[in-house]
Amino acid sequence: MKDVPEGFPRGFAASTIPGTQAKFLARKVGERYIVGPTPEELYDRWDRCEDLAQQLAARTLRKQAAGLISDLDTFYKETEYRVRGQGWNLSEDEVQWLLKRARLIAEKSE
Repeated sequence: MKDVPEGFPRGFAASTIPGTQAKFLARKVGERYIVGPTPEELYDRWDRCEDLAQQLAARTLRKQAAGLISDLDTFYKETEYRVRGQGWNLSEDEVQWLLKRARLIAEKSE
């Protein structure tokens, strides 16, 4: 299994239970209790985001070649809005990483 790049978000929202001492909700995976994603789950999330970034970069280049993009910043703001509306269950950090990654791929391909 390929390693997840350093810049990919690893943060998660850990559920807590109120009380005198904070208690984190964990889940049992195999013989261990885990708070947050397993390495396999993190890899799957990165792989999905990387695939989306590749697709978005290709779409950006096609639209640029056709003269349909006049301002990249506006295009990516509109794209961010569309990505959030897709129901892909991405965290805020993952959405930002995805857009930044797509832009980087498109710039390298020009």
